[in-house]
Amino acid sequence: MRRIIRISKIEMGDEEREGILDVLNSGWISESSPKIREFEKSWAKYIGTKQSILTNSGTSALIAGLQALKIKYDIPNGKKVITTPVTYIATSNAIVLSNLEPVYCDVDREKFLIQPEGIEKLLEKNPEEYCGILPVHLMGYACDMDAINSIAKKHGLFVFEDAAQAHGTKYNGKIVGSLGDISDFSFYIAHNIQVGELGAVNSNDPELIRLIRKIKANGRLCDCTICTRSQGTCPKMNEDYDPRFKHDIIGYNFKTTAFQAALALAQFGKIDEIIKKRSNNVKYLNENLKHHSGLQFPIYDENVSYLAYPIITENRMHIRQELEKQGIETRTLFECIPTQQPAYSKYAKSYKGKLPNAEYIGTNGFYIGCHQYLEKEDLEYVVETFDNILGGKQ
Repeated sequence: MRRIIRISKIEMGDEEREGILDVLNSGWISESSPKIREFEKSWAKYIGTKQSILTNSGTSALIAGLQALKIKYDIPNGKKVITTPVTYIATSNAIVLSNLEPVYCDVDREKFLIQPEGIEKLLEKNPEEYCGILPVHLMGYACDMDAINSIAKKHGLFVFEDAAQAHGTKYNGKIVGSLGDISDFSFYIAHNIQVGELGAVNSNDPELIRLIRKIKANGRLCDCTICTRSQGTCPKMNEDYDPRFKHDIIGYNFKTTAFQAALALAQFGKIDEIIKKRSNNVKYLNENLKHHSGLQFPIYDENVSYLAYPIITENRMHIRQELEKQGIETRTLFECIPTQQPAYSKYAKSYKGKLPNAEYIGTNGFYIGCHQYLEKEDLEYVVETFDNILGGKQ
């Protein structure tokens, strides 16, 4: 029987089961659950920010963060945000849905990250049209945040780190997500902390956090960390309205439940082990696949919290098809959004030939799993399958 090597996998251990049972037994599953506050505090401390707010997805975290920035800095619709063309489409979608315009800067071919020199070049002309930079720490690799922050400071721009795929990655000794004005995380099932659907927004700015707390709850007037109205201690108790149902800004329903937070807490307790196992898997695959020429394998770095195992090859279709036949799941390494994603086809003409690295990666990149549940036999099977497809050791 052939092995099945998934892109991601989750195994419910005692910690996860106990966490869910705690929620069921408490009867407290709503947004105000202590489980949610507990994970928010733990995640903020781990990342190195003053606060963290949970949302129902990473995409929601992006939108809520951008909306908070718009309100705080009075950013008008139509302002431009510089971002990467190679990532999951949610990043661009969030910019567009916030009535801002994404402007794409090319990436490098080795780590697929936005190039600071390209950002600077974009800002040479009409810098007043821009309001921010939204770098993405793709596949766990950390962007050059020192350079990006320096450019942003020079031009008066915000920096919004998309750290959805980089739980625990370190940059100059600090964990990514703590290096800009605001950051987002996703705890999607394929990520390092696996919940299914859950997101977080982190920041040191209390005003942004206050706004996000309101935005994610339909813009309600109430912005307390924990609702105490049922205890008779609400600061608005003597007013002739309920702040939970009075709204002073237009927002969304991005709230989550205690079940997701319980799973996140259980996973968080194993984060160092998860990161280490994924790192070791990447190292093993690199050492045992390096003899295959014509393929670009991921750069190994002990500071990277790997989301997956990316590969670049001009023989992508054939290799992916053969891997899938042998039970090894693959995914394309996203695509160059403005030139290869149909939803953004209106940008194709204006970006044609301007993002060569992004288009090369979008055409030739794919990834397989490196998750913590892979056993030695699984890794050996992956290597053996590659050798069979590509003709053994060369």
